Amino acid sequence: MTPRHVAVLGAGIAGAASAIELLRAGHRVTILEPGPPGGEQAASFGNAGWLSSHSVLPPSVPGLWRKVPGFLADPLGPLAIRWSHFPRALPWLLRYIAAGSSEARLLRIAQALRPLLVESRELHAALAQEAGVAALIERRGVMHAFTSRAGFEAEAMGWRIRRAVGIGWTELEGEALRTAEPNLDPAYAFGVLVEEAGRCLAPGDYVAALVRLAQARGAVLRPVAATGLRLEGAVLRGVALADGSSLDCDAAVICCGARSKGLARQAGDAVPLESERGYHVMLKDTQQHGPVHSMSLSAAKMVVNPMRDGLRAAGQVEIAGLDAPPNWKRAEILRDHLLKSFPSLPQPFPAERVSFWMGHRPSTPDGLPVLGRSSASPDVIHAFGHGHVGLVAGPRTGRLVAQLLSGQPAEIPVDPFSARRFRGGSR
Repeated sequence: MTPRHVAVLGAGIAGAASAIELLRAGHRVTILEPGPPGGEQAASFGNAGWLSSHSVLPPSVPGLWRKVPGFLADPLGPLAIRWSHFPRALPWLLRYIAAGSSEARLLRIAQALRPLLVESRELHAALAQEAGVAALIERRGVMHAFTSRAGFEAEAMGWRIRRAVGIGWTELEGEALRTAEPNLDPAYAFGVLVEEAGRCLAPGDYVAALVRLAQARGAVLRPVAATGLRLEGAVLRGVALADGSSLDCDAAVICCGARSKGLARQAGDAVPLESERGYHVMLKDTQQHGPVHSMSLSAAKMVVNPMRDGLRAAGQVEIAGLDAPPNWKRAEILRDHLLKSFPSLPQPFPAERVSFWMGHRPSTPDGLPVLGRSSASPDVIHAFGHGHVGLVAGPRTGRLVAQLLSGQPAEIPVDPFSARRFRGGSR
C-alpha cells in the first residue's frame, strides 16, 4: 500500500474515528474543522450518548403519511415540520415515508445497519482507552420503558425485526422494573433492557479526546472549513478552503455532517440530505434522582441519559433546515417530561442548573448513512448522513474509511450505503 495524504473534512465522531484509523493504516492525515472538535456547534456535542447497537430501524414507520397533516398543525409535536421549509423538504419527506412503508423495507434497512452498529460498545471502549478517556464509555445496557405491556406490543413489528437481526433483550414488569429503576415514575410498568448497548458520559469531550489522539499520532488539525474539491478527471488534487487557500492532498473523506451535501454533489452524488434538528436539555447536579440506565421513555418520546455533568434528555425531530432559529419551547417540553418522569427531582428545577441545546442530525430519508466511494472519484470517500446513529456507528465507519482508502476489503458490506441508491427519483 502506498501511503496517501488524506484530508478529513470534519471532526465529528466519523471524522475523528476515520483520522485515527487512517493513521493506523500508515496514511498522512489533515483534519479540516472550522469549530473546536466536540464543541457546542457539533452534532457530536449534543448527542444523547446512547451506544445503541440495536438502533437498526429508521424513524419512519408504516402509515406515517397519515400523520403528516398533524405534524404540520402541531409545531411542538415529537416530529414537527415548519411550514416555511415544507416545500423544500417535500421530496425528502416522500422518500422518508416510503422507506418505512412496509415491514419488508424496514427489515432490509435493519439487515444493512446491524453489521455497522454491532459491537459498538466494545469498539468505543477500545478507542476511549487509547485516548486516555476510558471512563467516558460505560457498558451498561439501555432500558426502553412503557406504561404497560400493551405499549410494548404496539411496537411489536420493530422488536420482531430486531430479533430477526440477532438482537436480544430482557423484559421487566411491575416490581422487577421498580427494582431496576427505583426513581422512575410508577406510571411506567413494563421495561425492555437491551444489555448489549452502552453509553457515553460526555460525547463532546470524548470526540475532542479522539481528535487529540489523532494529533498526537501525527494528524494536523486546521481550523477551517472545506468548500470544494479540486478534481482532475477522476483524480483528486486537493481541497479548496473557506479562507481562500487550498490544501494539496490525494484523498478526502467527506464527513461534514448536515453540511456534506454540497461537497457530495461535487463528488458526483446528489444526496437527499436533510437536517433532523434535535434538542436536548441538561439538568446539573441531579445526584441519585434520575435513572440507573440510559432510557427511552415511550410516553414522553425521548431518550434520557445520566451523564458525567448531569442528566440529559434528548429527542424531538424538527424539519426546518439548517438556518432557521431554534424553537426553545421544544427543549422546554423535554425538561417538563423529564421532571414528570422522575418525580424525585426538585420541582420546579432551579433554572440556573438547566441548559438547552439544538443541533443538526445529518439524515437521509431511509435512515442509512452515505458511506463508500464517491461516483466521481475513488479518491473521495463519503462518510456522512448517519442520522440517529452517528455516535454508535462512528468507530466502524472510521475502520471502513481506512479500509477503502487503503485498498483493503471492507469488513462489512458497504453497498447498501452507496450514494448511488438515490438515483431514480423519489419512488
